[in-house]
Amino acid sequence: MRPVRSAVLCRLLPAPFSLALRSLVLVLLCITPRCQAVQAENVTVMEGGTAEISCRLQNYDGSIVVIQNPRRQTLFFNGTRALKDDRFQMVLFTPRLVRIELTNVSVSDEGGYFCQLYTDSTHHQVATLSVLVPPETPTVEVKQEAVEGGEVELTCMSPRSKPAATLRWVRNGREIPGVVSQQDNGKTFSVSSTIRIPVERKDNGAALSCEAFHVALGGQKRIRHYRLDVYFAPTVRIVPPTGILREGDSLSLTCSVTGNPLPRNIQWSKINDTLPERAEISGPTLQISRLSQSYNGTYLCQAQNNYGRAADHYTLLVYDNVSPPTTSTTAVPPTPTTTQQITSHSTTPTLPTPSFAPDPEDPGAVVETHSAVPYAVIGGVLALLVFTVICVLIVTIWCSVRQKGSYRTREPILAWY
Repeated sequence: MRPVRSAVLCRLLPAPFSLALRSLVLVLLCITPRCQAVQAENVTVMEGGTAEISCRLQNYDGSIVVIQNPRRQTLFFNGTRALKDDRFQMVLFTPRLVRIELTNVSVSDEGGYFCQLYTDSTHHQVATLSVLVPPETPTVEVKQEAVEGGEVELTCMSPRSKPAATLRWVRNGREIPGVVSQQDNGKTFSVSSTIRIPVERKDNGAALSCEAFHVALGGQKRIRHYRLDVYFAPTVRIVPPTGILREGDSLSLTCSVTGNPLPRNIQWSKINDTLPERAEISGPTLQISRLSQSYNGTYLCQAQNNYGRAADHYTLLVYDNVSPPTTSTTAVPPTPTTTQQITSHSTTPTLPTPSFAPDPEDPGAVVETHSAVPYAVIGGVLALLVFTVICVLIVTIWCSVRQKGSYRTREPILAWY
């Protein structure tokens, strides 16, 4: 009876036996020089890489060695290539080790490669080739536009990976939980993660990122950055000039506009009137040269986009181009030897009349201005007049009394005669 080959016994061993235990059984069974055995090693490689498939021989006596692909097509017959595929190369053929090399590996190459040893009976071992497909940088799709006050739905997708990639949404360093879905595409998987977040105007330009993790990336990750685009109605603000505007000055108004999308057309107008002939519009700026009071009124700036309209107004007030009047009076104080002469048609001295002049800071306000004549001089003049009147009265009374006395002394003399 023909002795049982060691390779046949190896095939009869239960599957749970480890490779080391099966090798030990082969050594114990191969007690004759003619005992031959073959072993194969599993290989894992990334797609596009190079895989080395090895078949280890024990007590090889020159029997035929055949290597087949997962479709049981013969790749090599001993050291000779049998399949016309230039990606396969025989890199080593010795009595102890047979090794082939497969370049540019794809998932279609995945499966079991047979190392067969033809002796009195056929014995083989299978080397399993596993191909990892790392994900590309994920893509982000927006289901609908993000409008102020609404919600936006964002979907991060990794269309191809093996095994399935893990996706994560992140904003400001914090993870945003998403709804994950996975689809089997045969030997690869497509994965997506969808989030829904409320948006406001302040969220425009916010940075989000979708991160893809995979065992083939070795702890690294593929990141797709996304900047949130929130649409909202415009806002309008007119930047007014500084200072007071007078006739002959120039006016420049700038209309500051925000919005998404930013309004392209900015409209300037004057309420209840047309723009002056000297008005020039350059983008958001309205310029008027050589102002006059006829230009007074309310000017309006308007802007709109697909999400709304906004406006702002400015009231123009042009003042007269006149300078405030100035009053200058020089008073000469009286001297002891002379009497000050007051040029007046009345015996009562006239007080200086207060005058009014516009405030240069605010032409609309009226500020009272006083004469330059000192109040001390006015008081001195009044005192001098009073003193003069009193002296005149005293002299008049004295003269009257003296005249009456002379009449009384003359009456007896006339009677005597």
